Amino acid sequence: MWYKKLHWQIIIGLILGLIWGLVSSIAGFNNFTTDFIKPFGTIFITLLKLIAVPLVLASLVAGVTSLNDTTKLSRMGGKTVLIYLCTTIFAVTIGLVSVNLIKPGTALPEETKISLQETYSGSIEERSRSAEEVMNRGPLDFVVDIVPENFFAAASDNSLMLQVVFVAILLGIGIIQIGGEKGQFLITFFDSLNDVIIKIVDLIMKTAPYGVFALMASLIVDLAGDDLTKALELLGALGWYSITVLVALIIHVLLVYTSLFKIFSKEMKLSGFFKAIRPAMLLGFSTSSSSATLPVTMERVEKNLGVDEEVSSFVLPVGATINMDGTSLYQAVAAVFIAQALGMDLTIGQQLMIVLTATAASVGAAGVPGAGIVMLVVVLEAIQVPTAGIALILGVDRILDMCRTTVNITGDAAVALTVASTEGKLHEPVLED
Repeated sequence: MWYKKLHWQIIIGLILGLIWGLVSSIAGFNNFTTDFIKPFGTIFITLLKLIAVPLVLASLVAGVTSLNDTTKLSRMGGKTVLIYLCTTIFAVTIGLVSVNLIKPGTALPEETKISLQETYSGSIEERSRSAEEVMNRGPLDFVVDIVPENFFAAASDNSLMLQVVFVAILLGIGIIQIGGEKGQFLITFFDSLNDVIIKIVDLIMKTAPYGVFALMASLIVDLAGDDLTKALELLGALGWYSITVLVALIIHVLLVYTSLFKIFSKEMKLSGFFKAIRPAMLLGFSTSSSSATLPVTMERVEKNLGVDEEVSSFVLPVGATINMDGTSLYQAVAAVFIAQALGMDLTIGQQLMIVLTATAASVGAAGVPGAGIVMLVVVLEAIQVPTAGIALILGVDRILDMCRTTVNITGDAAVALTVASTEGKLHEPVLED
């Protein structure tokens, strides 16, 4: 039956969570939702984060050792990073074109600007401090950060996933170098560990509809509080900005990813691609975390898109760390929107700076909820727009974070398919659940 399929169960969980959150706000039992519903969503995300590091380590080591050729690894790595950077640049450009055509900042009433700035003044100070740390870094500090001082410290923090990727690649290369019985023993060990972790992911995903229900219900409660009318007014005031971001995200997905498939994988249609990764997209939408969704993304890409494991185990973990198409696009729209709302005209040079800064900031950004706002402060500082303007968008940021994370995950899967196609590593996909 249709309702037994995972993506339908997740959709039902999303809808029921939305209804529960609205009823909770209207009827006044938000405390019950926060105390007894929200924890199940937190547990679900925590389980996904728990399995993310072991999955990346085991699958990437298994993928590298299966290549059995460091030349092939470096070629695949260079190709992956290049495609990710190109899609990010396209994303930022599409965002800038959209926001300059629609001009959502000019539609914001003055009283709304003042109200939003007063409401979120505390949040701005905290984000500004985090962004100041990023801005004080040297030009090659992000490269230095890839190499961990302590692997176990890196493995204990999902925001340091790039360090885990580095160690896994190094470990895989070491196993290839020793070869023989010892090397084969380790290859077998990591292959087996990878299979076990995938089974654990299957078990966790059985709880996905309940986790998504809890996440959506708690999100509505957090946004609305006890005054649903106030939340709806706030969302209405920022409607044009939200529409601009969503339109740009849709254009990016339809234009850029379709072009990738037409150029590199002619047999893959966008509809079939969406059907294959639908559960990962829905999960990314509800969790707002590329890292937390990574186990599901890998499973769908391998099984339902037919991407070879040695490609997906390399491309997807790297993508969850450096590929932030949706986030970069949103930063471009948000930066120009804030400038428009504050009555500032950005020059062509400043808008080109947005392209460079947003692309650079996306490399190594944590694939967790809220990381985009910190990166936005960096972009605003680069073009000399007051960071206090972030208060104008914080009211709808959580919802848009869900949308841009979905695009990030879609981009990861699209690039994995593209790289697999160019490497001759595509198998017959299974397009049903």
